[in-house]
Amino acid sequence: MQEASFATLGLSADIVRVLAAQGIESPFQIQARTIPAALNGQDVLAKAPTGSGKTLAFAIPIVERADPTGGRPSALILVPTRELAVQVTEVIEELCATRGLEVASVYGGVPIPPQAAKAKKAHILVATPGRLQDLMDRRHVNLDGVKVLVLDEADRMLDMGFKPQVDKILRKVSRDRQTMFFSATLDGAVGELARAYTNLPVRIEAELPSEQNPGEIDHQFISVTPDNKVEKLVELLRAERGLALVFVRTKRGADRLAQRLEKHDVRAVAMHGDKTQAAREKALAHFESGKVTTLIATDVAARGLDLSDITHVINFDPPEDEKAYTHRVGRTGRAGRSGTGVTLVLPDQQADVSRVARLNGQHEAWEETGMKVAAPRLVYSSRKRSSKWGPTRPRRKI
Repeated sequence: MQEASFATLGLSADIVRVLAAQGIESPFQIQARTIPAALNGQDVLAKAPTGSGKTLAFAIPIVERADPTGGRPSALILVPTRELAVQVTEVIEELCATRGLEVASVYGGVPIPPQAAKAKKAHILVATPGRLQDLMDRRHVNLDGVKVLVLDEADRMLDMGFKPQVDKILRKVSRDRQTMFFSATLDGAVGELARAYTNLPVRIEAELPSEQNPGEIDHQFISVTPDNKVEKLVELLRAERGLALVFVRTKRGADRLAQRLEKHDVRAVAMHGDKTQAAREKALAHFESGKVTTLIATDVAARGLDLSDITHVINFDPPEDEKAYTHRVGRTGRAGRSGTGVTLVLPDQQADVSRVARLNGQHEAWEETGMKVAAPRLVYSSRKRSSKWGPTRPRRKI
């Protein structure tokens, strides 16, 4: 069978040339499966992880089909974070160079007037839900001309509580549109959202490219006390390693930990939602370049972070549940490289963290620590003639 190329997918010569100039010669799996359906105007429902190449999968058809004389914006791409908005915009700008198309991104943390001015001129608009709703309420943006809608990383949008804004935005977009829906999972609420927003979609499931397949991750759980917790973190950070991503629970905690590490001569930068966009970009640039090898972040701030060089993820504050644990630790062990996920555990956190470890299949790593194992949760049984309390069954992973 002939290997797929961008030319055989039906793309125009100028788009193929733009891709080739970037060293992009052949499509990834998600691109080869999505682009033909998208070019035909079909709705797309894709299960695609970060790193699978999904941005080009929706960006190429949008640019190919966009009408420079049409409404502005004619295409809307909703993303969960400002970092992802910037990344997607940069990809689309490269494609728009030969088409006379304008692309703009809108997100929080920067002044509204400059963004509003660019949004009004844009054929393609990349937006976070909160800032877009703000611009709509101020009547700076009109979505009547939108013909193509993309929801990128929809699962993260739900995790971050953006569903009310997304619902409100979609009520302003014509139902006579093409919708492309991309998510790392299509279970539960995400699946319901997908069914509500797409019409007879082409369903696609894509894997990571072979060179992006995850490597092995060493999961470690370390018992600490309030008195030695920071010292244990310093010890980990001083050991030989590459880039380390340290997770904390709160924005204030991120700043405070960076200051405490500085007193131990460990340089780190903090990134969270209260930082200006310029400060966040500077922190991320220093981290990516290796100028600073420790980044302290909250869960929300790290949502758009996709680096293959992170060798250690350290949970200074344990994650709230098994899903958060997976999102955090999954940021190491990228591109076939090995990685290490470390969780620091205070005595009163042992029961909750042991439960998270068990639900993620790390019960052996936990048992090796000798820390307390959580007892089964007790729930009231609602069966007739019974008032017994009994252990719940572990949630089954689907």
